[in-house]
Amino acid sequence: MRLRNSRPTRPGSSRLASQPSKKGLDKALTGAARVVKRVVETTTDEITSEHQEALKEADMVDMHLEIDIIPVSDVDRSKQFYQRLGWRLDADDAPLPGLRIVQFTPPGSAASITFGQGLTASAPGSAEGGLTVSDIVAAHDELTGRGIDASDIWHGPPFPVEARQPGPDPEHTSYGSFCSFNDPDGNTWLVQEVTTRLPGRV
Repeated sequence: MRLRNSRPTRPGSSRLASQPSKKGLDKALTGAARVVKRVVETTTDEITSEHQEALKEADMVDMHLEIDIIPVSDVDRSKQFYQRLGWRLDADDAPLPGLRIVQFTPPGSAASITFGQGLTASAPGSAEGGLTVSDIVAAHDELTGRGIDASDIWHGPPFPVEARQPGPDPEHTSYGSFCSFNDPDGNTWLVQEVTTRLPGRV
């Protein structure tokens, strides 16, 4: 008795004869490799391409934060402070009388800060900025090791102050742990631990 779709095998023949040749296998594997490569490239560029498409549809262009102006009262004192922080000094220029431009960049940052003379009418000490780090404890240790009077580490909401809980977040939840410090004029820097960014954020 035979199954309906089966065919008798001729004497001396083998089912292996129906298998693809080595050349056919090589061709198939090459094609598969190309497919995998396309998948990997698509996965790698997916977020960027989707972001660019969204910008095109909205008729927008990328905008990158480049400079944050910090109001200070004593330029040289502030320069010494940010050098002690270990930030990179990019410029200290005085192109005109009454105008001085000092620029620093934090380690690993794409944005910089600028302060000096003749740059802003804001009151010294009125600025607040945010810094992100991957390890809040290590960052705090580095700050205090450089002689910076940093606050204790806390977790929970940064504001109001009454909602803060002492120490780093027990689970090191991303965006959940903080410390802060001030420059000589009282400009405040809030340091936040970020281990995994929210979707869509670079």
